[in-house]
Amino acid sequence: MGALFLSASAAAPCLPGEKLEPMPAEAPTAPYQGVIARYRAHLRLPEGAAPVTLLEGNTPLIPAPRLGAQLGCELYLKFEGLNPTGSFKDRGMTMAMTVAAAQGAKSVICASTGNTAASAAAYAARAGLKCFVLIPEGKVAAGKLAGALAYGAQVLQVQGSFDDALSLVRQLTDRSDREAGGRIALVNSVNPHRVEGQKTGAFEIVDALGRAPDWLCLPVGNAGNITAYWRGFREYQKLGRVTKLPRMFGVQAAGAAPLVLGHPVDYPETVATAIRIGRPARGEEALTAAEESGGQIVAAPDMTIMAMQHRLALEGVWCEPASAAGPAGLLQEAQAGRLDVSGQTVVCIVTGHGLKDPDAVTARMAPPLVIPPNLDALEAVVG
Repeated sequence: MGALFLSASAAAPCLPGEKLEPMPAEAPTAPYQGVIARYRAHLRLPEGAAPVTLLEGNTPLIPAPRLGAQLGCELYLKFEGLNPTGSFKDRGMTMAMTVAAAQGAKSVICASTGNTAASAAAYAARAGLKCFVLIPEGKVAAGKLAGALAYGAQVLQVQGSFDDALSLVRQLTDRSDREAGGRIALVNSVNPHRVEGQKTGAFEIVDALGRAPDWLCLPVGNAGNITAYWRGFREYQKLGRVTKLPRMFGVQAAGAAPLVLGHPVDYPETVATAIRIGRPARGEEALTAAEESGGQIVAAPDMTIMAMQHRLALEGVWCEPASAAGPAGLLQEAQAGRLDVSGQTVVCIVTGHGLKDPDAVTARMAPPLVIPPNLDALEAVVG
């Protein structure tokens, strides 16, 4: 049994004639402590509020050279799926939960298509607060629902849409504010602290690139994220950190595209469950961000979104369907001749991990090939 516990030097012996040199000592660095600790000077927080954090943020900016070559641009994927609960929601939730705890809330509540549910449940657990989650009946990916349940939230299915669920939680928290002194806090993206936290994604992009990209591309559902990124870039401009602002390019699913159609969608339908929203809470702000930046908001059909999910996986980045909406719309508009990003820097926000909705892949893939346990059978497959 002792052989299982080899020292590092025993596990990796020197080659014959090789001399093993000691590794140089590295200068100590302060451990990363989350977006509030990193950007507190730029965030609106109650004085002295103790951060409720799971060390969210600091997500990688991953080059996508093959897709970038097709578009003729320098393309990066900001992979928010590597946040603690697997989506960008954690950036805003650390802020919302920090403020809720600082203001004496005893519980939190949200309506969700899935990602907000998991994030709210995790951060409420971290803060020691009770969490209630309302989801549209039968419309949430299993991976997201499992997250909310695992973190201990009480999940309620509403016989209606996300918009119905959001209306209910807003009514409840309004009543709580009037009658119970705000003992239950709403942590949906209508909560202003959510947008404050999510804007840190823009700060990280500038800090990584040394400048703002020419285009910032992202999916649009409830429209809090596009609102937040635009705020973040503008605030960095005021601080002199950037001189040029990016154009905001938002993409909705064709079956849930109220901002493109110009009117609410009563029965939104799309495989991209995270953006299956017919009445975006921050729709006007999203339209303003697109207009002020010289960008646009477009719609992409489900087939195009799913094809891009597969395409990004071949770059090594597996995301949930909604996360692929941004680059799907980008490629769609470029191929149609309506958008030219050649020679420019483009950042696509990949909002959630593929493990959030694995059924989106497994349901359309053939089962793995079965072979007998012999070498000839294996060689016949791999050549």
